[in-house]
Amino acid sequence: MKIKFLGAAISVTGSCHLVTTDRYKFLLDCGLFQGSEVLEELNEHEFDFDPAEIDFMILSHAHIDHCGRIPLLIKKGFKGAIYCTGATAEIADIMLQDSGYIHEMEALWKNKHLKRSGQHSISPLYTQKEAAACKRYFYPVAYDNQFEINPDITMRLNEAGHILGAAIIELWVKEGEKESKLVYSGDIGAANQRMLNNPTLISEADYLIMETTYGDRNHETHEESRKRFIDIILKTINRGGTVVIPSFALGRTQDLIHELELFYDNHEKYQNQLDKIMVYIDSPLATDATAIFRRNAHYFNTATKESLKKGDEILYFRNLNFTKSIDQSKALNENESTKIIIAASGMADAGRILHHLKHYLWQSKSSIIFVGYQAEGTTGRAIVSGEKYVRILNERIQVNAEIYFLEGFSAHADQSDLLNWISGFKKQPKKIFLVHGEENPKIAFAALVKKNLGYDCIVIEDVCEYDLEKQEIFCADDIKKGLYEKKQMALIKTNLQDIHDEFEIAMKKNGITSNKTFSSEKLTALTNLVSDLEKKCENINDKSN
Repeated sequence: MKIKFLGAAISVTGSCHLVTTDRYKFLLDCGLFQGSEVLEELNEHEFDFDPAEIDFMILSHAHIDHCGRIPLLIKKGFKGAIYCTGATAEIADIMLQDSGYIHEMEALWKNKHLKRSGQHSISPLYTQKEAAACKRYFYPVAYDNQFEINPDITMRLNEAGHILGAAIIELWVKEGEKESKLVYSGDIGAANQRMLNNPTLISEADYLIMETTYGDRNHETHEESRKRFIDIILKTINRGGTVVIPSFALGRTQDLIHELELFYDNHEKYQNQLDKIMVYIDSPLATDATAIFRRNAHYFNTATKESLKKGDEILYFRNLNFTKSIDQSKALNENESTKIIIAASGMADAGRILHHLKHYLWQSKSSIIFVGYQAEGTTGRAIVSGEKYVRILNERIQVNAEIYFLEGFSAHADQSDLLNWISGFKKQPKKIFLVHGEENPKIAFAALVKKNLGYDCIVIEDVCEYDLEKQEIFCADDIKKGLYEKKQMALIKTNLQDIHDEFEIAMKKNGITSNKTFSSEKLTALTNLVSDLEKKCENINDKSN
């Protein structure tokens, strides 16, 4: 058996792992790369295998970085079944259609510019119609049942606690007279969430593929984040500001709705304040996902099920509004009243959230709350990292709002949760492969596992293939090198654009224009500006080396 790590190998996104046995080829996830321009370019690359040769696929959950290239896979010839839970099949349908629509709109926008410059037009990665056609390939399988995919491969899906329907995958694979057990963690959920059960502990495996998104740090507790969340809202309300929350449409938005639901319904002393504050879910995708959550209450934990039995409504409270049209979305920014806006995307790189950030990010009375992972190269990552200016919709925006990052709301297990989960194995797997993390979290978690459990882990740092029989690994170093060089060029391009903006602003402040004769004083000012520019270019050069 061989495992080829094709995505979530050098970053968190793009999950895709190819397993080859003596008789079959199958995929674990087929996700979209997200984040920097360099990473997103990978979505256009040909698959490192022939999709027509893939016998089947197993999907861990419906986040787009795990399922987003499925329509492309099918376009290229895949005809097998996609096994997953029922909730994942239902959610993946709307996620992929939304993704297809976004790809169409992006291609339409780019083609307008290409046409003006006389260049050839481009096609979208896939269309909404192509994404909708994927639905017939999904084959729902219930949690906890051993399911025979074929005579040689048996599967069991276990609760991952990450989002509704997310699964930890157990596989029993026969090759001749030998049987091996492979476990793929997918994305492991944080412990003790409001609505979902804790991740299932797995007792044994020969080979383990494990995520390490937060392998280098612990979140603040759920209770700490919940308290801070409400404190931030009340503080912002009292100064007449608006709270803007970039949130993933699937999972995180429903968690926030439930959190606000509990607060609005159980805090009478704040009733006068809260009655005036509307909460807007400004995402058609989040609206559809919330409806799916309500229809799939059997996936919830015992406490939530008991609440439903008592007649309590779920994911609904007074003052909650779901915007549908673009005009309704625009009206939120025209209305200066204090409010809470929750909109996608969660990393602030696309969607309606960009318009809200453009409107509120520069206002000091506003608060921006990030509640999930921010990938390298995204606008969200720049903001939470303390950048004073960010580029949104081709405009440079000053960051004056109060910025918060509440990791306790994350649906991802933190370092302690990850260690607790891997400690559930009764003996060390023969091989442990760490994926789905940036370089430092993977390395840090491998060291922690070695220190606490004595297990050796293989940190996947590149696109590579591991031959389990020969215990040999083959990596594409040139791919890693090429991506590194592209990342440096992207960094230089971004910084130079920022310097250009600063230079133009400074020129205007000093009354210097290109069609004027300069006085000696203005020549001195121009010389100083050029000197500052040279220093900044030197700093960029230092960073790129």
